[in-house]
Amino acid sequence: MIKASVIIPTKNPGPVFKSVLDAVRMQDVGFDYEILVIDSGSRDGTVEYLRRLSDARLRLLEILPSEFGHGRTRNLGVARTTGEYAVLLTHDARPASNKWLANLVAVADSDPHIAGVFGRHVAYPNASPFTAAELTMHFAGFEAANVVQIDDRERYDRDEGYRQYLHFFSDNNALIRRSVWESIPYPDVDFAEDQMWAQKIIEAGYKKGYAKDAVVEHSHDYAWFERLQRSFDESYAFRRLFGYKLCSGPRAMLRSWCALTLRDLGYAQQHNLWRTNFRAVVGMPWDHLMRLLGHYLGARGDSLPNSLRTRLSRDKRMLLGLLNTGTRESK
Repeated sequence: MIKASVIIPTKNPGPVFKSVLDAVRMQDVGFDYEILVIDSGSRDGTVEYLRRLSDARLRLLEILPSEFGHGRTRNLGVARTTGEYAVLLTHDARPASNKWLANLVAVADSDPHIAGVFGRHVAYPNASPFTAAELTMHFAGFEAANVVQIDDRERYDRDEGYRQYLHFFSDNNALIRRSVWESIPYPDVDFAEDQMWAQKIIEAGYKKGYAKDAVVEHSHDYAWFERLQRSFDESYAFRRLFGYKLCSGPRAMLRSWCALTLRDLGYAQQHNLWRTNFRAVVGMPWDHLMRLLGHYLGARGDSLPNSLRTRLSRDKRMLLGLLNTGTRESK
């Protein structure tokens, strides 16, 4: 019986994908697992590479680019596999050890009421030191309790920060229980599908797990305009889907910019980054400015002209309405 089905959506992932897939195939586990790669139109040799591999656990499912949707494609992957757990990974999230999969499954196995588990991210070795530090701080916030659920409904209803903490979920590196997915599938949205799903399972009374030792290398150092685009997408989606306003106004943006910049200047001083990575230190305040400006604009996305929203969005698929269909699967 298949215990876990690892599902990896791809599109032009580049050289990193080979090391990601190698790491997945080399997992040290005491159970059977399968791997499904769903490719949506790669033209960088990814499909040809997959077809050359000889591994009975591995299957390739090809879909048209217009068929891709972050929630929809993951639902397709779960439907086309059979494991007790569906393990979701992005094509640039590389398991950091051969115990990654076993550690994810161990948390889920510890309690049948756990509907989903997400794992820790660390930065790639060549990432900006500020990116690495931010990831460390972010995931450290989940270490106090590795299994959570709504334990105070009144607080959940009134406290936005508590709600965000409980429904944070990242399917760059995650596991979902198939029996729960059958009644609560991913929402068919093009952004924040993972957190929307987590909100649904939390509000349905299930638990959510965090696997500190299920680590992947996954990070991005965006150019400044790319940072603005990414932040716009995040903020616009959170405003539409959850009602959150990630930046309430210009004064809040300025206060946040000052706080983040001073924090990271202190980090730079502590770690001698002025000497070892001067370029990252100089660029850091601008990166924060682009992030916060993206949050400010995204929170007001519905009031912007459609042409400007299109320009500001990094995830162009969010704005496409193509209707073509078709899939092709191979072993």
